[in-house]
Amino acid sequence: MGSCRTVFLALAFTAGSVSSAYAYRPFDSTDPAVADLGDFEIEMSPLSYRHEPSGGLLIAPQLRLNYGFAEDWEVVLEGQGEHPQFAGASSALVENALSLKSVLREGSLQDKEGPSIAIEIGMLLPGVKAENGVGASLAGIIGQEFSWGAIHFNAAWELSRDHRGEVFLGTILEGPSSWTVRPVAELVYQREFGLSEEVAALVGVIWQAKDHLAFDFAVRQASVNSAPETEIRAGVTFAFSLR
Repeated sequence: MGSCRTVFLALAFTAGSVSSAYAYRPFDSTDPAVADLGDFEIEMSPLSYRHEPSGGLLIAPQLRLNYGFAEDWEVVLEGQGEHPQFAGASSALVENALSLKSVLREGSLQDKEGPSIAIEIGMLLPGVKAENGVGASLAGIIGQEFSWGAIHFNAAWELSRDHRGEVFLGTILEGPSSWTVRPVAELVYQREFGLSEEVAALVGVIWQAKDHLAFDFAVRQASVNSAPETEIRAGVTFAFSLR
C-alpha cells in the first residue's frame, strides 16, 4: 500500500512536464481527442454526491486514466467507488471499463480545419459487490471548436453486463477555450432496453488553472424511469508525460 502512495505522489509531482490537459470531466460524454503520444491524463473526483429516491450516495473516488500509447490512440481505464448512505446497502466498486479510443479525423480539436471525429471501443468489466458479468461498448464521437466555444456529439451502443442492449446519446456544449473559467453543459438520453430509461441535463464550469491542470464543478439533474435523481460533481484533471 505504501508503494502505491509513493507511485501516485511521484506521478502528481511530474504533472508540470506536459503541455496541456483537457478536462472531460464532469461529463458522461466525451470529446473526439486523445492523450498525446507518451502522455498520461488523469481525471479524478475525490468526492461527489448523488441523491436517488432511495437516499443519498457518496461517490469516492471516481477515476479515469488515459494513456496515449500511439499517435491518435489512447487506452482508458476507469471505475468508481459508490457508498450508499442508507440502511441495507453496502459500498461497491462499479462502472469499471477498459477501452481504446482513436481519432479517425483530425480537425479543430487537433488545431486543424473542420470537425474532429473519433471512435471508442470498450469492454465493461465486472464490479466488486455489484455489476457482475462482462459487457461491450462502441461509440462514435464528433466535435468542433469555434470562436464561441465547442460542441461534441456522442452516439453509443452497449451490450450491458447482464446482456441487455443499451443506447446512449450525449451532447456537450462548452464556452470559449480562451476563458480561464468556462461554462459547460450536457444533455444525455440513455436507454437500457427492458429495464431503464434516463434523460439528464448537466450545467457546470471548468477552471483551467494551468495548461496541464483543470478543476471542474457541475450539477446533474436526471429523470430515471420518471424518478428524479440529482448529482453534484467536483473533480480535477491533470497530465504528465512519460517521454
